[in-house]
Amino acid sequence: MNHPLSQCTIDYVELYVEDLRAASRNWREAYGFSVAGESASADHRGLALRHGGITLVLTTPLSDRHPASAYLPAHGDGVADIALRTGDVDAAYAAAVAAGARALRGPERHSGDGVRASALIGGFGDVVHTLVERGSGAADGLPAGFTPVAGERPSWSGAVGLLEIDHFAVCLPAGDLETTVRFYGDALGFDEIFAERIVVGTQAMESKVVQSRNGAVTLTLIQPDTSAEPGQIDAFLKNHDGAGIQHLAFSSDDAVRTVRALGGRGVRFLNTPDAYYDLLDGRIAPQAHSIETLRETGLLADEDHGGQLFQIFTSSTHPKGTLFFEVIERQGAGTFGSANIKALYEAVELEKNGRHGQR
Repeated sequence: MNHPLSQCTIDYVELYVEDLRAASRNWREAYGFSVAGESASADHRGLALRHGGITLVLTTPLSDRHPASAYLPAHGDGVADIALRTGDVDAAYAAAVAAGARALRGPERHSGDGVRASALIGGFGDVVHTLVERGSGAADGLPAGFTPVAGERPSWSGAVGLLEIDHFAVCLPAGDLETTVRFYGDALGFDEIFAERIVVGTQAMESKVVQSRNGAVTLTLIQPDTSAEPGQIDAFLKNHDGAGIQHLAFSSDDAVRTVRALGGRGVRFLNTPDAYYDLLDGRIAPQAHSIETLRETGLLADEDHGGQLFQIFTSSTHPKGTLFFEVIERQGAGTFGSANIKALYEAVELEKNGRHGQR
């Protein structure tokens, strides 16, 4: 039997933020989002932002009754809700709860805002999933409870060109990986599509990828390997105070154009050593972009049986260093650039040993 959530899509992603004005300004000025709607109550204020096919909701609490008031002291600004669009909220909620999902709010009916019904289930850590059912012709509507912002002009141009959310990277405590994979399979009807153990020097991590059967929602689940030395996943779990989303990956059909545009807006990306590109020439032959262009922009390249991909990660501006973003361009590749982790490590070691000069 086909699970009612196996064909779900991303309706919106909600981030809890301490300073709504500052967070909104950053997304608009740095990443080119525009304000599409707003929401307010005695307990919260919220803004819905758009860029391409991406809707982000920023929410700040105004009272202790709102869940963000507990989330923010523990985690700081971060992703709190991955809202999933489904054709039947009642069926989706019933199936998820019957398979073990935490029931947080049963189906509610809405009117006048394009959302027919919604419900809420638990996910991992403090991240939840709002289940959203929309009426016909309301695919691009706002989340329930939001009103349009009149006269808002998009602040982004085609030069930025973010398209969709490609995937979420999720850090889990050691021992939680298999349980979380089973949860998404049983409660949401997702498939496990990829698994690997990544060794980086003396550090190691286990990773599995779960995906909705239509390919629209993808979560890369990662746990540290406790038999190796502590690394970046351990650091995230400590600083974030538990499981959570480490980064969002935004897709682009031209990562070079996107990186140049975002860089011009002040977005900072992780540095890539020159040695990476010296070694890349013997590893793969990039097709969409030259090695010199990749070197100039700092983009990484990888390939699998389906094709190539190009990706880059932003520097984290989070006070705890627990949230950052990725730009990814897929030219047929269906995996996630794990070879880049090893290649970057090797390149850094070469530069540390003085075999290549600084850029």
